[in-house]
Amino acid sequence: MSKKGKKEKQEGKVLEQAQTAVLEGGSIADPNNGNYPEDGREARPKMSRKEFEKALEPLQVELVKLQEWVKYTGVKICVVFEGRDTAGKGGIIKRITERTSPRVFKVIALGAPTEREKSQMYLQRYIQYMPAAGEVVLFDRSWYNRAGVERVMGFAMEEQIAQFLKFTPGMERLIINSGVHLIKYWLDVSQEEQEKRFQERMTDGRKLWKLTTMDGLSYSRWYDYSRARDAMFAATDTEESPWYVVDSNDQRRGRLNCIAHFLSLISYTEVPREKVKLGKRQSKGDYKEPNYPYRRIKEIY
Repeated sequence: MSKKGKKEKQEGKVLEQAQTAVLEGGSIADPNNGNYPEDGREARPKMSRKEFEKALEPLQVELVKLQEWVKYTGVKICVVFEGRDTAGKGGIIKRITERTSPRVFKVIALGAPTEREKSQMYLQRYIQYMPAAGEVVLFDRSWYNRAGVERVMGFAMEEQIAQFLKFTPGMERLIINSGVHLIKYWLDVSQEEQEKRFQERMTDGRKLWKLTTMDGLSYSRWYDYSRARDAMFAATDTEESPWYVVDSNDQRRGRLNCIAHFLSLISYTEVPREKVKLGKRQSKGDYKEPNYPYRRIKEIY
């Protein structure tokens, strides 16, 4: 078998494994098929970076195939990523987008609302980012802020929260009926793992920007967030628009499982693509390199 054939076989095996896992309620490469004793999961060997990158590559190849199919067919996909602080939403989104086109895979990560946005209809802020034909929109937090942080931190009144939980399933039904594939993920993380990641943010200069005063408050209100999550699931985990839960305590496995599951939900196919040929370079003719004082940067590496 050729090298290309072996690679295609490997990619097909990854997708088949992901689809089987979805049907059986487990996760990719999960020998326990999602069945763990009580609340905790059995300890598994840490996945090395090399193992992770090897498993990630065929998934990213499939993401590119999905991208080309979305462009070709004009499909609209919206993916919502929710979860507690440090759950790993940004990490999964980064792995999805690092080999895809930002013109197709668009990341929406909104900051605090402006005074004008606060005066608008609540969902107005988010609806404007819904995908057009040939786009995949990834929400790093979404309209579900109202059911989570706004509820726990007192940024919204109980009446507003009750209305949100009551009418959101209908709103999502309208989105789906408009032709959008709506997919919702909740990233699950334990108290112990969350604390470990908060400590990393405090000591790693590359992660300081992720640490805010709000994070400190959310850390101390673990069970308020648990109650808010439970109410959100009870109201918005519907057959039409279900919540899919990702175990993200093991970050690398969580990323792989989530991407594989996402791919398994879309019935995409590889689309025809015109083979690109490099043309013959033109002759130099009378062109001469100018004696120009280019401001070249200093090479320090």
